[in-house]
Amino acid sequence: MITSIFNQFSNLNSLQKEQLEALLPLYSDWNQRINVISRSDMEHFYTRHVLHSLGIAKVQPFISGSKILDVGTGGGFPGIPLAILFPEVQFTLVDSIGKKIKVVSAVADALELHNVNAFHKRAESVKGTYDFIVSRAVTHMDRFVPWVQEKISTVNRHEHANGILYLKGGDLTEELASFPNAEITPLTQFFTEDFFETKKVVFVPL
Repeated sequence: MITSIFNQFSNLNSLQKEQLEALLPLYSDWNQRINVISRSDMEHFYTRHVLHSLGIAKVQPFISGSKILDVGTGGGFPGIPLAILFPEVQFTLVDSIGKKIKVVSAVADALELHNVNAFHKRAESVKGTYDFIVSRAVTHMDRFVPWVQEKISTVNRHEHANGILYLKGGDLTEELASFPNAEITPLTQFFTEDFFETKKVVFVPL
């Protein structure tokens, strides 16, 4: 329910609430043309996609002027909800599947999210540097880090050092064995819905 998002993020202004409310009809419309979200997940859209994405903000809020790269954004998660929450932060959303980026661009345009740029490209070909790389379980961390490690700014301005903020689920012991500095935050610290029982935000400094 969207009310749980409003309760979790009590500083939302009226425009942000309107943008969040507009997400469901926008994605419902686009999903009939281009399948970017499974039909079963659409029934739990605000929990499994929007609130899940915003879990990153619970671990590390972004300061004004920072730059975030969302790799493998799919239909725009976590980038679109985070861009609504942080309008003074610049978000670059990339995916290797062009039809998904078409949806992302259309949603961003409809919401007038001027802080979002969406590109049909792989992470390796993205130019520039960013404060954080965000993503939702695109691949194993051993594969993901080489894609993005050269794209991290050397100027740290947040509570956490610059690096990766990754939404993952399940037992991550083996996957993170090569990353002893990784920090795992269970989303059950913030959200009570059953969906979040195994969901975590993984922070890997780079």
